[in-house]
Amino acid sequence: MRARRRTTLLAATLLLALGAGPLTAPASAAPAPASAPGTPGLDTQALRAALAGLPDPDATAALVRVGGSDGRWHGSAGVHDLQSGRAADPDARFRAGSTTKVVTAAAVLKLVAQGEIDLNRPIQRYLPGLLGKDFRPVTVRQLLNHTSGIPAGDGLGNSFEELYAHRYDTLTPQQVVASAAAKGPEFRPGCKQHYLNINYTILGLLIEKVTGQPYAAAAAELVLAPAGMRDTYFPGTDPRIRGPHNHGYQAVRGADGTTELVDVTEWNQADRFAAGDMISTTADLERLLTSLFRGRIVPQPQLREMFTVPAHIDGATYSAGLQRFEYGGRVYWLKSGGRYGYNALIAGTRNLSRTLVYSVNSTDAKAEGMNPVAERIATAALK
Repeated sequence: MRARRRTTLLAATLLLALGAGPLTAPASAAPAPASAPGTPGLDTQALRAALAGLPDPDATAALVRVGGSDGRWHGSAGVHDLQSGRAADPDARFRAGSTTKVVTAAAVLKLVAQGEIDLNRPIQRYLPGLLGKDFRPVTVRQLLNHTSGIPAGDGLGNSFEELYAHRYDTLTPQQVVASAAAKGPEFRPGCKQHYLNINYTILGLLIEKVTGQPYAAAAAELVLAPAGMRDTYFPGTDPRIRGPHNHGYQAVRGADGTTELVDVTEWNQADRFAAGDMISTTADLERLLTSLFRGRIVPQPQLREMFTVPAHIDGATYSAGLQRFEYGGRVYWLKSGGRYGYNALIAGTRNLSRTLVYSVNSTDAKAEGMNPVAERIATAALK
C-alpha cells in the first residue's frame, strides 16, 4: 500500500499529461525490450519491467535513458508502427513537445549573459504593440517563470477531431499572440503562476527580435550546437518527422463504442513554435540536460534562474524553463512535453547524480492523467 501511495504521489506531482486509452495489439508478437547492461546503482530489473509488454493499451513504444553518477541504463520496447509490427527504433526522433521550453529558456538566458536582454525589462519595450493598453508591464523574467498574467492564445480547435481536421494547416505564432492579447490580462503580472505556452511563444518572438534570426536558427546557434544536439531540429510548417522515427497514435472512441487508433505522426505544429515545436531524440535531450546543468550553455550567474522558483507565490513550482519536483528524498528539475502520439520527459538532480529522459508513444498523449507506462518508467528510474 505504501508503494502504491508513493506511485500515486509521483503521478500527481509530475503533472504529466500522459493519459491512457484502449489499444488492440498487432497480430505479430511484440519485441522484447532491448537494453544496455545494468549498473548496481540502478534498479535495472524494475526498469526492464516498466517496458515489458509493449505495445499495450496505453502506449505503442517507449525509449528510455537513465544516467548520472549513480550509473547508466537505456532501453526501448514496442513497435515502430502497428502495421508492420517491427521493433521500435531506439534512436528514433520524436515530437518533444514542451521540453522545447528548456531550449527557449536557455537561449534567452544566454542572451541575457551576452547583454542583449534584461530580465527586468518589460517585453513591451522589446516588442512594442504586442500587448494592448490593458496590460501592465510584463518583464522577461515573468514570461520565463509563467507569472506574466497573459492568457492562453487560440488554437485551430478544442477537440481532437477539430484539431486533427486542421493538422496540415498553419497557425502562426503572431496569430496566437494576437488572440491572447485580445482577451486582456488574466491577472496582475507577478501575482500568480499559471503555466501556459503563450509565455514561451512570446519569448520566441523576443529571441527573433534581438538576434535578427528566425527562432530555429537562433536556438540552434545558441543552444543546440553547444550541446551537441545533432539530431534535433524545429520543423516549422513541415508536418513530417524527418529521419528515423516511430509512429504516434491517438485512440479515438467511435459512437458505436469501438476504438480506432488514428496515426497522428504527421502534424503541422507551427503554432507551438518556441513553446513546443521541437523534434529530438532521447540521446540529444540527455545531452541538453547534462550540458545545461554543467554550465556549458548558460553561464552560472544566469543559470541560477533555471533553479529558482518564485518564493513569494504560494504553490509555485516553475522556474525558467524547468519545474521543481521532490521525490524519494531528492530534488529533481524536470520538464515534460506532450503532443498527440508522443510524450517526453527530461529530469535530473542539480548535481546530475540521477537523470531520466524518455519518449513514450502514448495512445492518449493529451489526457489529464499520467500515462501508466510513463508512470512505471518514472517510478523505476527516480526511486
